[in-house]
Formats: sequence, structure tokens, C-alpha cells
Amino acid sequence: MKTKKEIRFFSPDMKMSDLVEINYRLLTVLSRLGMPAGFGERTVAQVCTIAGIDTGAFILICEMYSYQGYMPTDEALKAADPLSVLRYLHISHSFYIEDGFKALEQLMNALVAPCAENQKKIILDFLEGYRNEVEKHFEYEETVFFPYVESAVNGCLSGDYSVSTFEENHSNIEEKLSDLKNIVLKYLPAACSPRLANDVLYALFSLSEDLEKHTNIENHVLVPMVNRLEMKKECR
Repeated sequence: MKTKKEIRFFSPDMKMSDLVEINYRLLTVLSRLGMPAGFGERTVAQVCTIAGIDTGAFILICEMYSYQGYMPTDEALKAADPLSVLRYLHISHSFYIEDGFKALEQLMNALVAPCAENQKKIILDFLEGYRNEVEKHFEYEETVFFPYVESAVNGCLSGDYSVSTFEENHSNIEEKLSDLKNIVLKYLPAACSPRLANDVLYALFSLSEDLEKHTNIENHVLVPMVNRLEMKKECR
């Protein structure tokens, strides 16, 4: 973990290649936002402009991903576009369902192939149940909260819904992955491949970490932004 002296925060005028050197895991963020490698000498701001993403929002997302316990300042929140944050979260939802879970399911099916049918069923049913729970979680955000954010940005706040309603119902969807990690770590039958077990564990830890960052962006970036909009604009 980086100490305070080691932390290097990101800026619009730094080279995008330098940003990736600081934290190569940000390549996942760049990929989701349509920022392929081949930056040349372009700055963060220049690459963001080409990709059509707000620079302030991009930097906020990168800092949330890079620094454990990072909390954005009011100035950073004011300088970022809520719709760009929303765009990233929406793309991430698609990534988790269409890529993350599919890859994990393929690995898990290969891992438990030698297991007894009852053992296989327990593990695969748990994974399927968790995926269904995550899909419902995302569906609520896509159909209720995200449209509300767009309305708030456009100055159209109406009805009984508010960001506090979202906060009351917002759960940390990565928590149940701990149970699945424990199954693989502690109770996996000996017939299973150690190499595949390591691949599955790596995928589980990576997905859990990514989902945690995703939740933190919603709670500590998007929610404060919407709070500010609710305070400033009259309901119509």
C-alpha cells in the first residue's frame, strides 16, 4: 500500500502513458471508456477529449481506483461532470455481466468438472444465484437511479424519489463473493486442478476488488454530486 509520501495524484496535463505507469490496473478503466493503447505523447486531457469523456470525471475515477481510502474533495467533485461518471458506471455494468461473469463461469465450470455432481451443483448454483442478485442490483440502478441522476443534471427533480432513497437501498454486492472465495480456498475437492483453482481465485479477487471500487464511485462520487444538485435546484 502506498504511503502518503508515495502517492502521486493525477493531473490533466500529465502524459496518459505516465498515468498507466503509476497504476497499470487503470488499463481496465481506459478500455471501458474507449481509450486504447497508443497514446503517444498525448496528455490525459487530450486523450479524454478524443474519447469524449470529461477530464475531471476521468481523474476522479482513476484516483478512486488507485488509492485505498481516497475521498474526493469538494473541489474535485465540482470540477467533474456527473454524466461522465454515470457513463462509466453504465459501461461497467455491461462489462461485469457480459465479460466478467462469463469468464468466471467458464473458469468455474472447468474447475469443478471432476467433482461429484452434488458438489458441482452447490458451487455452480451459488455462482448463478450471485450473478442473478448482481443483475437485479444493476437493473434497479439502470431503470431507477441512473435516470433520476440524468433528470437531476437537467434540472428536473420531481416526485418522492431522492438520492437518500438510493442510499438506503444500496448494498455492497461484492460481499457475497467472500463466501465463494472461501469455498475454493478451503473446501475444494482434491480432484480439482490447482492451476484452475488459482485462475478462479485470481478472477474472484479481481472481480471483488473491481466491484468494491465501483460501489465506492457510486457512494462517494455520484451520490455527493446528486446531493449538490438536489440542494441547488427547485423541484418541478
